[in-house]
Amino acid sequence: MSETDAAKMDATRTDLRRDLPGVTTLLAHGDLQQTRSAHGERVLTRAIRETLAEWRRRLASPAAPETLDEVALIRGIQDSVDRWVRPAARAVFNLTGTVIHTNLGRAPLAESAIDAVVQAARHPIALEYDLEAGRRGDRDRLVEDLLVEMTGAEAATVVNNNAAAVLLGLTALGAGREAIISRGEMIEIGGAFRMPDVMTAAGCRLVEVGATNRTHARDFRQALNAASGIIVKAHTSNYAVTGFTSGVAESELAEIAHAHGIPFMIDLGSGALTDFRALALPHESQPAEAIAAGADLVTFSGDKLLGGPQAGVLVGRREAIAQLKQHPLKRALRCDKLTLAALEATLRLYRDSDAPERDVPALRLLTRPAAEIAAQAERLRPAVAVALDGIAAVSVGACRSQLGSGSLPVDRLESHALVLRAANSGALVRLERALRALDRPVIGRLHEGALWLDLRCLASEADEAVFARQLESLPRCWTSA
Repeated sequence: MSETDAAKMDATRTDLRRDLPGVTTLLAHGDLQQTRSAHGERVLTRAIRETLAEWRRRLASPAAPETLDEVALIRGIQDSVDRWVRPAARAVFNLTGTVIHTNLGRAPLAESAIDAVVQAARHPIALEYDLEAGRRGDRDRLVEDLLVEMTGAEAATVVNNNAAAVLLGLTALGAGREAIISRGEMIEIGGAFRMPDVMTAAGCRLVEVGATNRTHARDFRQALNAASGIIVKAHTSNYAVTGFTSGVAESELAEIAHAHGIPFMIDLGSGALTDFRALALPHESQPAEAIAAGADLVTFSGDKLLGGPQAGVLVGRREAIAQLKQHPLKRALRCDKLTLAALEATLRLYRDSDAPERDVPALRLLTRPAAEIAAQAERLRPAVAVALDGIAAVSVGACRSQLGSGSLPVDRLESHALVLRAANSGALVRLERALRALDRPVIGRLHEGALWLDLRCLASEADEAVFARQLESLPRCWTSA
């Protein structure tokens, strides 16, 4: 290409850039008035400027279009507005097969808990105010009586998550002294949260006893000395050691600790407030069992098997809980009114409901019959096959869901999935990306050369309708993937 031709081409591009409408003109454009009304002039102006800047870059490139496409320009502005107003905390479809999924927000709240959060957000509430006495009160009272009733503990308190509960418990009860724990319970959970590191942060000196697979009561007795401050048992909730193994019963550990005059603390991790065996689920340790065994302090999560908001629950002896409440960390780690409102409503369901497995969404998903999920998969398959015509083949496959978030790591639940198989691995990755680009993203699981959409968590008719309806826009997402 000659210098003259290049100059002519550059002049053409410059003219096209000069032809771009201004911000004021676009604010008054007829096709943008609905967007302006819905989202306001400030958002629309920002989107217009962003889109115009992108078009100027495009028109200055060697692959610049020869004409200015006004329809594409307006569509780009509308897409930009959509990006600006779309919340980062978006609802998604959890079709991964992991019911209590840490990365997807863990347990969904019950309707009564959602209502309680809305009321607490909208109005002042008696958070730290004693209505009977007419003076300042304790925010723990919102849930303490419920927790005491359901666990058999003498007292209870709540912090913002179970990691904080463990940290507070160790700091308040064992700082400056030795914390004794079985070598087989030196757990690490998500985010590299390790028990040894937490003990160090709490000011405890870690003492490991026993072997990875076998620990005996004599190991704890031999480790005790004048510097011993606390015995700790951690529930191995995200892994299982099988084969030639042994451990020490909680009741025996309590006797050993109390004979030496030190507290015994159990970290249950997930924690369950109902008998899972009665729901045809694998047994999960309950706080009431740990309290009955003689534990001075028991910690567990609010947003895992309990099915409530993110919280760390501590129940135990009155003296131990009092020490925790007086520690400066307690204020730093305390829960806000929204968490406490949701937790109270969830606990009330366990206390008052005739069927918690029906009213607590997490339990409802875990106990959903496999036959019901299979029927749903067969019902959805034709519509999904039409939406993915030319993109992927759709079949129904049996699969196994997991509870997730460090709960029952070995046990699985019978389930069924829509299995999507594309022409090649590249197409499969594009399909997975396109599903994540839908208005309500669909999160599945890549496994054995296919994308599996486990339907266990697609339990409501309303969600099923949204899932099926939005697949109509999948070709658009596929094109841009």
